[in-house]
Amino acid sequence: MDRKQLADFLRSRREALQPEDVGLGRGQRRRTAGLRREEVAALSDMSADYYSRLEQQRGPRPSTEMLAAIARGLRLSLSERDHLFGLAGFAAPPRGASSDHIGPGLMRIFDRLADTPAEIVTALGETLAQTPAAVALSGDLTSFPGLQRSIGYRWFADPHGRDRYHPADHDKLSRGFTANLRMAYTNPATRSRATAYLEALLECSPEFTELWHRHEIVDSYDQAKRILHPELGLLELQCQVLTDPDQGHSLLVFTATPGTPSHGNLALLTVVGHQSLGHTNAE
Repeated sequence: MDRKQLADFLRSRREALQPEDVGLGRGQRRRTAGLRREEVAALSDMSADYYSRLEQQRGPRPSTEMLAAIARGLRLSLSERDHLFGLAGFAAPPRGASSDHIGPGLMRIFDRLADTPAEIVTALGETLAQTPAAVALSGDLTSFPGLQRSIGYRWFADPHGRDRYHPADHDKLSRGFTANLRMAYTNPATRSRATAYLEALLECSPEFTELWHRHEIVDSYDQAKRILHPELGLLELQCQVLTDPDQGHSLLVFTATPGTPSHGNLALLTVVGHQSLGHTNAE
């Protein structure tokens, strides 16, 4: 591990980022260019003290998980991410559809959607990032461990995996999640990870097993989504998708038709954020 070069590289990337680049306000007291250390730490989901020690050439060698988080927080390109791992003494993670690293272009769009429900997912339905409004809409989907990371796996294996979806849509969604896994299974870049999900679901879910053996190919994407929110009730939404062809990640953006009850409730959702309706900070 090259502590000096690692510290210099982190500092240079932090100073090259502007608050507007990551969806933050500049404020009136900002005297130096670039982001503050505590801002990078927050973007990387780590303590400001831990990140500061890295820039000060102190502290333990960061793990690969920490490095991946920093690469995402600093909006590094794949080449920059690989360089970061090398400075820390690790081999670079794989590129392409099997990688969890979000490309900076997709992140720049995502950073400008803070007031809109949006999330970035892998080809296997693993949520990598959510806006605050998306957390308020669907719950925190980034904290699931292991196989639970995939919405398709949770759909069949978790008793609560369908709670926020209209019952009339369950059959359609079951077929869709099965077809998505089949696509990932036939893609060499994601086959290894897809195989783990496939074997687990064949073991635990008779419904999935029956659908898998149909060999059904779903070739049309349904933009209409019906979400059952615990406080707001039924939300009838449209889901727009933007895909990064290099990484195989997709940005999902949820909107509602203006003038509908769902549009008004979705606007209310962005105001309350992740807090439950009817509760105040004082409570």
